[in-house]
Amino acid sequence: MRLHAALILAACLAPAAAIYEDDAYHIDFHYALLGLPKHEATFFQKPYAGSKASLLYSISQNQTIGAINPKDGALVWRQHTVTEPNGKGHLRAGSDQDTVISAVGDRITAWSASDGRLVWETSVGGAVVEDLEILEQEDGITNNEAKDAVILLAGGSTGVQRLDGKTGRVKWTYEDTSGDVPFQVSTSPTTIYYISLHSSMLGGSKLRVTSLSPVTGKKTDQYTLNSDTEITSHTNILYAGANTAAPLLAWTDKANKVLKVNIIGTKGISSFSTPSNEVVENIVLHAPNHVNSLPHFLVEYQTVVGHSAEVYHVDLKKNTVSKAYSLPELTSKGTFATSTSDANVYFTRITEDEVTVVSSASQDVLGRWSVEGSPVLAGAYPVHGVSEIVIKSGAATAVRAGVLFSNGQWALIRNSEVAWTRPEFLSRTVSAAWLGLPEEESLAHQLEVESHQNLVSAYVHRVSRHVQDLKYFPAWLQKVPARLVGSVFGKSKDTTIDGIQQDTFGFHKLVMVATEDGRLAALDVGSRGKVMWNIDLNKLAPGATFQNPTLKAHSGYVEVRDPSFKGSVLVNSTTGGRLSSQGLKTHVPLVSEGQELVSFHLVDSTLKGTLENQPSSEPVWSFTPPNGERIVDYATRPLKDPVASIGKVLGDRRVLYKYLNPNLVLVTAVLDSARTASFYLLDSASGQLLHTISHNDVDTSRPIPSTISENWFSYSFTTNSASGLSARGYQLVISDLYESPLPDDRGPLGASSNSSTVQPSDSMGDAAKPYVISQSYQIPAELSHMTVTQTKQGITSRELLVTVPATNSIIGIPRQVIDPRRPVGRDPTAQEQAEGLSKYTPVVQFDPKWHLTHKYEVLGIKDVITSESGIESTSLVFAYGLDIFGTRVAPSFAFDILGKGFNKIQMLLTVAALFVGVLFVAPLVRRKQIDSLWTIP
Repeated sequence: MRLHAALILAACLAPAAAIYEDDAYHIDFHYALLGLPKHEATFFQKPYAGSKASLLYSISQNQTIGAINPKDGALVWRQHTVTEPNGKGHLRAGSDQDTVISAVGDRITAWSASDGRLVWETSVGGAVVEDLEILEQEDGITNNEAKDAVILLAGGSTGVQRLDGKTGRVKWTYEDTSGDVPFQVSTSPTTIYYISLHSSMLGGSKLRVTSLSPVTGKKTDQYTLNSDTEITSHTNILYAGANTAAPLLAWTDKANKVLKVNIIGTKGISSFSTPSNEVVENIVLHAPNHVNSLPHFLVEYQTVVGHSAEVYHVDLKKNTVSKAYSLPELTSKGTFATSTSDANVYFTRITEDEVTVVSSASQDVLGRWSVEGSPVLAGAYPVHGVSEIVIKSGAATAVRAGVLFSNGQWALIRNSEVAWTRPEFLSRTVSAAWLGLPEEESLAHQLEVESHQNLVSAYVHRVSRHVQDLKYFPAWLQKVPARLVGSVFGKSKDTTIDGIQQDTFGFHKLVMVATEDGRLAALDVGSRGKVMWNIDLNKLAPGATFQNPTLKAHSGYVEVRDPSFKGSVLVNSTTGGRLSSQGLKTHVPLVSEGQELVSFHLVDSTLKGTLENQPSSEPVWSFTPPNGERIVDYATRPLKDPVASIGKVLGDRRVLYKYLNPNLVLVTAVLDSARTASFYLLDSASGQLLHTISHNDVDTSRPIPSTISENWFSYSFTTNSASGLSARGYQLVISDLYESPLPDDRGPLGASSNSSTVQPSDSMGDAAKPYVISQSYQIPAELSHMTVTQTKQGITSRELLVTVPATNSIIGIPRQVIDPRRPVGRDPTAQEQAEGLSKYTPVVQFDPKWHLTHKYEVLGIKDVITSESGIESTSLVFAYGLDIFGTRVAPSFAFDILGKGFNKIQMLLTVAALFVGVLFVAPLVRRKQIDSLWTIP
């Protein structure tokens, strides 16, 4: 009883900080990701002329631009574009330039290559940038100043523009009114080529090439290539070269039987047959992109079992293309990368276990390295890559290649070793769920079996389980000394089982993540987000095209569902292997086990609830917001939401009883025309409307996050007057739910010994509803998501976790700071001060100590999930989106665990000194007592 009271008292203490300084970078982790790099927009480049080292630049599939340090894989800088997350993105850099130029959507931007700062930016309103190239030379003369950019526009207006490399100003524009589909723009030392697709009457597309003057932008020539029999879509075009001495056009037929190559600027077409040993699934053309390089290129043929390649040479005098030599076919997956040194061209072949370098002039191997295997890349094969090589005396002495592997890992291979890996596949995470460790899951399963047996069988089962556990006792006993020594000296050696770390405090917990392209991975949040395993769901569910997989955790396995297929896939949480599949339920239960199971779903802005135990599919209730409002979101109480106290103890020792309903759901609805947002509190078991509130002047186009926990809920929205006279503001609203406004009163249901959540009791003709206390606060920034910390028993004070996109941070707001019972317009009384209440202030500033992410910048966060740890004081936090972030927080201090600064050695020495002192003093005390008995008074 005293321990319980002490825990409650400790939970009431105000937190000093979200994270201590000595815990930063130790208890948390952050994956600052770019995303899966695009092959055509990834390259090594020196950040400025005269630089001794190159950086690895790329734009990802989600339009994030950045630079990576090839030495250690650290992120040097990045810029995240959120306007066009799924559009086309382009990134180019001129030789010996200190800027890189990107184009995403209708915006073209120049960035400082060394630090990512904005140099200039321009837009092409009403159009989209289809292609971007750098004008390296003009009339054969290299420009050493800021090199101009050439862009191809599509959409509202079609044509080509030349932009000034210093300012982004448009120098000239060529408009295309032919109606052709723009495809790409290419440059040579003397000409700019505009390539478009011209639809033919036979259904295919012909390639039309328009030559433009780099100086004036006027058309100098135009011709059409007969390609309509092969080209039916953009995918048939393999390559449209740029910034080379001999820009090329290459395409193939639908069956990948014939390869056709055209030297841009000429009308001749060279045809080559593809290798016929195996069915060619994909053809990739690799060519240099430097104007002074030899006109050589490599064509890679990918099959189901392996890949091969052929090298071709271009004769600029005769305008012909000829095959130079072939590289042997390998029965393993791989890729090629192109490098240049002076005018020479080299091709790097990268497979799972080997890297080789050949010259474009000869098939002799200039360098070969056997790659040491990496556990992170086990079972994965190279998809595409870029490389840099060092040539000395005609031999390749060193090579480094940035390679994207099939499991979503971006790695750098330096000679024979994997220097680093970046789990870029995590940038596409759309769902996550907490999982227990193998030992915990096994124990939970055994206890569940025992709970369904009679007393004798359960006892026999438990004894046999303990006997089976004895075989692990010798191994555990051997590790005890190491654990004790490590604990004393602060170097704890946690035991591991199959690479998954175990600990006493429950910090090493697994979280399962699923990506939008169908990858599933398990991360250990206690080991700084270590990826334990990573699988492709497409192999577990053949034929499925994953769109938005969702996860549901069970004991020992996770259930994966996706709209693209019927049923569900069950995956072992510790190995990633498939268990089985089962029929997919149409609804997800929202109440915990032992209650009346009710599920609901949203259809056309109507929320419907159905009893799970009834075979009828007819809903037992439905909720449609009034006045034409549309539902934009809803939040429910967590299935596991323990409550330590059923009431709020006031300063005078009276109690306000909490309204604790596990079936609460908070529905958010908006009316765009009236700029209003309404919030409806429902009982999801009965569909009863318990509370409603509306707000005016709400910007309904902005996020309106909400959450609900225990007996309170919170939401946030952006205000902006329609007249534009008032400034934009951000409000945070929090509401407490109680059974009655009177202390020591249980409300209408207080005297009831039994009640139904589906058919609630009535009091004076009205259903029992909570008493709601609400308060609003002005906050300094917009919130995109909010959630609440979770602990094992609910004793620890909860903390509201909010995501702030403006600062790319996650903040933990203490619950007592936003308590709606704070007195308004007066100082708190002595009794209110005893409760921890302070005077209400309408503005809540985000204290820097509340930032869980401290110096980290977490970009593109989609969701934050929390879980209890093994101790009551600490909650685990995991955030995912573009970045991955994890940490643990102690809202009421870590009152049940010793801190890192606790001196265990001094404590042991003190105990030892006391023990020695007792041994020395005990005989003296005994002798004094005996002497006192013989003393005559």
